[in-house]
Amino acid sequence: MAQVKVYYDPAGNSLTVWFGDPREEHVCEETGEEVILMKNKGGQVIGFEKLNFVLPKHASLQIAFETVAA
Repeated sequence: MAQVKVYYDPAGNSLTVWFGDPREEHVCEETGEEVILMKNKGGQVIGFEKLNFVLPKHASLQIAFETVAA
């Protein structure tokens, strides 16, 4: 089963999403849009981090997933 991990850091104002194994991270690449892509040795994106991600006070972070048949 595939697994997605989402981490919100309110102190660091960042949102990190992993859809691959974080232990396989080999290199990070900045996109210039305050987004950092984490890649494995093969160059495949296995996660990303959104910098300066701030939730309004008393807001909650809700995650929704949708799958599409191949």
